Amino acid sequence: MMAGNKSDLNHLRAVSEDDGHALAEKEGLSFLETSALEATNVEKAFQTILNEIYHVTRKKALAAKDAVAANATVPGQGTTISIAGASGNTKKGCCST
Repeated sequence: MMAGNKSDLNHLRAVSEDDGHALAEKEGLSFLETSALEATNVEKAFQTILNEIYHVTRKKALAAKDAVAANATVPGQGTTISIAGASGNTKKGCCST
């Protein structure tokens, strides 16, 4: 998230709101202008970032859970390895003919 602060001091603005939105979009961020003096968007900024953190961590937790489930072995399902030319009935030892 990118926050433009001191939006109440419009006459001292160094960056336009449109430029702020454009930069945030380019960087893949959300954008809010805030003013602590006027209590504008301060609480919304905290709620937005906490909501985003929740969604990101939830996605990661679900992805990790899915990865663990995908790698778990299920009884009766495994990999069979066949060796060419080998038969299960043939026994050869040092003393057999």
